[in-house]
Amino acid sequence: MTTTLPAPALQDPMTAPMLEVSGLNFYYGESHILRDVSMTIPKGQMVCLIGRNGVGKTTMLKNIMGVLRPRTGEIRFEGQVVNSFPPDRRARLGIGYVPQGREVIPRLTVRENLLIGQEALGSRGKAQKEVPEEIYELFPVLKDMLDRMGGDLSGGQQQQLAIARAIMGQPKLLVLDEPTEGIQPSIILDIEAAVKKIIRTTGISVLLVEQHLHFVRQADYYYAMQRGGIVANGPTSELTNDIIQEFLAV
Repeated sequence: MTTTLPAPALQDPMTAPMLEVSGLNFYYGESHILRDVSMTIPKGQMVCLIGRNGVGKTTMLKNIMGVLRPRTGEIRFEGQVVNSFPPDRRARLGIGYVPQGREVIPRLTVRENLLIGQEALGSRGKAQKEVPEEIYELFPVLKDMLDRMGGDLSGGQQQQLAIARAIMGQPKLLVLDEPTEGIQPSIILDIEAAVKKIIRTTGISVLLVEQHLHFVRQADYYYAMQRGGIVANGPTSELTNDIIQEFLAV
């Protein structure tokens, strides 16, 4: 199957995309990991990147965040080329990142973890001394745990904390890497609902790497990755069982 370039149907032709990736190639040593990857994240929509383990999804997100640098290709955020920008500068521009494994700071309290998220604001906003009520509306469980250490939370609670911390930075694009991994089903539904509410109330864009099918179907658009390249894409309403079996089933 040949690489399919992203279709522009989901975005207003008068509005620039939030994120554009064009012809991205990344190598570990001489191992070609990402192969001519191109994708578009429209403003105010959720796009899901699917594929089996080991096909390059997390590597793709790390290139977007600046943790890794591509050998060739271009990453544009709101029309600006960001290839040379370090991760902290990309965060200050408005890219929020929740990595696989959550990376909650275990010896800081929930409140301290949340307030650290404001470091990404830079000149885009004013830091607050208290956690805004909107965070508790998204993740009510955190309100009763503000003085607990991050490392004492369950996996599902840590995931909610990690997403809430990213939201504290008021991102324009939220990048989520496997947010439901190892989490009980009831918490998965809570996280899905919170992400959908974030999009609806703030208008931000979301790039989601996910294998939980119910969450995948909440996205507006999908890209399927195989052997480091994009091999299929389209609206999630057209995500057929054949595609699911080919790119998601173990």
